[in-house]
Amino acid sequence: MRILTIIMLCLFLLWKPLKAEPALSPLRETEIRNAVSAFVQQKTANLGCETSIRRLSISGNPLLPEGTLEYEVVAPQQWEGWGSVSIAVIARQKDRIVRNIAVRVEVEALADMVVTVRQIDRGQVLSAADLAVRRQDVAASQGRYLKRIEDAVGKVARTTLKPNSTLRNDQLEKVPLVKSGQMVTIVAESPTMRITVTGKARGSGAEGDTIVVQNLNSLKELSARIIDAGTVLVVF
Repeated sequence: MRILTIIMLCLFLLWKPLKAEPALSPLRETEIRNAVSAFVQQKTANLGCETSIRRLSISGNPLLPEGTLEYEVVAPQQWEGWGSVSIAVIARQKDRIVRNIAVRVEVEALADMVVTVRQIDRGQVLSAADLAVRRQDVAASQGRYLKRIEDAVGKVARTTLKPNSTLRNDQLEKVPLVKSGQMVTIVAESPTMRITVTGKARGSGAEGDTIVVQNLNSLKELSARIIDAGTVLVVF
């Protein structure tokens, strides 16, 4: 028993407490928000949008060590800088990663875009009176919108558009100058000659579109580019 007591006493005298780890402090949310905000500003710098963080939520309740920290924001490669997304904020201290923080952020990006001021029926030709430019959230149109009214005026709506709808280029088409079955003049040109024959359009299209036409003399079909309401051009 005496020997056991001596051993215990020696161990007690020789024991030294382990060095305490640096104290952990609550997550500094302001620093995280500032890092994310700076990342968003850089990401959207060339989009011509006014951006702001609407919501930012941090997963769990992570802790960070005291002292100066550096933050790196990592987002999905396809993210354009607006809308809702899950990102990672990597906290470093003296080049050592101390925490990988999961963050959910929603970014509002406001931009000037063309919208309808009244209902536009399918097939209707748009005029300037049908349209306006308003500042709206890019996310609502998934980033696809027209910026200038003149890009829509004179075009035809491919579908019915409700009032205050953001206009996309794929919702519009040029006014057809040539309709399927219409008689046209086929102009065939080369550097040394020019021939004109009568033909029939096998498709509809606007100026600049390429359609199939039939040469009524030979009954052959060929591709031609629409020049105006009654003329198509074949280059050979």
